[in-house]
Amino acid sequence: MALQYKPTRMELSNLKKRRTVAIRGHKMMKDKRDELVRRFIGLARRNKALRLETEKKLGEAMQNFVLARAMMSGNEIEEALMYPARAIRIDAGRQNVLSIPVPKLSLDTKDGFVYPYGFATTGADLDGAVQALAEILPLMLELAEVEKATSRLADEIEKTRRRVNALEYVMIPQFDAAIHDIQMKLEENERGNTSRLMKTKEMLAKEA
Repeated sequence: MALQYKPTRMELSNLKKRRTVAIRGHKMMKDKRDELVRRFIGLARRNKALRLETEKKLGEAMQNFVLARAMMSGNEIEEALMYPARAIRIDAGRQNVLSIPVPKLSLDTKDGFVYPYGFATTGADLDGAVQALAEILPLMLELAEVEKATSRLADEIEKTRRRVNALEYVMIPQFDAAIHDIQMKLEENERGNTSRLMKTKEMLAKEA
């Protein structure tokens, strides 16, 4: 949308002030974008490491379950896992990253880990699977937290990038063009006024 303006000195002063504000805002938005990108890269690397670690541990746990299933019947496994190994509570809050709200998940384990079954009818493979899953839960929570934060930062980076481009390639050039146009018209008016004054002076001199 093109700027609407009148070729007056007051309008010229207002446009120069708005241009100064736009340039300052452009610099601030660029700094914010660069910091967002830096934080995003750190979160993306952490997300990749967590995902690889989680998938590795899940694979190991599933392998232990397969071995346990070969030694035990389905009913025996279901009966052994009927009760949880420990009571947990997940608290969901939020934290700010450069004024962007991102989730904060915390795991509260009131009791220590105990196997929820006796050892008479179970094997070591089931013990390993249950232990591995108990260790994976905090990793999965952190992975969910980091993935959501990464997604939020990616969205904010895109919004900030669009604002930076709008200021750099649309608003500031429009201010520059408008200021140049007004200055040219004011100079033209000034030359016209000077010319008229000189002609008036010359006419008055002839009459005198």
